[in-house]
Amino acid sequence: MDLTIGARRAGRRAEHSDWVDRAVRFGLVCYGLMHLMIAWLALRLAFGDGGGSASSSGAFHQLARTGLGRVSLYVVAVGFVALVLWQLLEAAQGHRDEDGGARVVKRVASAGKAVLYGSFAVSSWSTAQGSSGSSGGTQGWTARLMSVPAGPWLVGAVGLGVVAVAGFLGYRGWTEKFRSKLDSEGQTGREGRGAVRVGKVGYLSKGVALGIVGLLFLWAALSHDPRRSGGLDQALHQLLQQPFGAVLLAVVALGLACFGLFCLAWARHLDR
Repeated sequence: MDLTIGARRAGRRAEHSDWVDRAVRFGLVCYGLMHLMIAWLALRLAFGDGGGSASSSGAFHQLARTGLGRVSLYVVAVGFVALVLWQLLEAAQGHRDEDGGARVVKRVASAGKAVLYGSFAVSSWSTAQGSSGSSGGTQGWTARLMSVPAGPWLVGAVGLGVVAVAGFLGYRGWTEKFRSKLDSEGQTGREGRGAVRVGKVGYLSKGVALGIVGLLFLWAALSHDPRRSGGLDQALHQLLQQPFGAVLLAVVALGLACFGLFCLAWARHLDR
């Protein structure tokens, strides 16, 4: 019992320490820069230059093309590790302003974010070391999942999960629920209004992009064809194939850039 209480107290001290605060802010800057690079790659794709995958892995590979870029990838990996630790603290003992089921849901969401940030940390580190950091990509693991009993149902469940996350992001953007991430200065005045605007556009755009990813998984499940699944890059390519696809893709790319700018504002005005 004493050990448990001591661990909780240590966790709370860490959660509110200055070094954790600075590390989290640095991680959010890395997260924002990653989205800005993805947006740049998506814009290149929209204007006919498919010079790289418009995804997190594509952004990391663009950085890895130079020696300085490879060094920066190691730094970015450290930033994502800081976000992992932050979300693990939140999952273990955070969201104390919530009660009952709401607290449980938010802590589970924090655990999921820790996994997401962890995947970015591994991807950036492995790319810096000269490895793709993947084993067959999205289609590869979708094919493996499809081969197990009830595989198409599992792939469909993944698709529904991604669509649900996309819907949640869109909801947060439309209702401006993301305001709670910012301190009062980040919500008011000229700078605050700008942060809220780019946050709203960014969340909505990211919701659209992830929604297409989820639909690709559902399509793969219904057709029993793992080649129809895909990540963000394939989703943006699918968007490009639609009528006025280049315009739509450019709009989504600018929206993803807005999300990146919001992450930078979030780092500056983080409310923990």
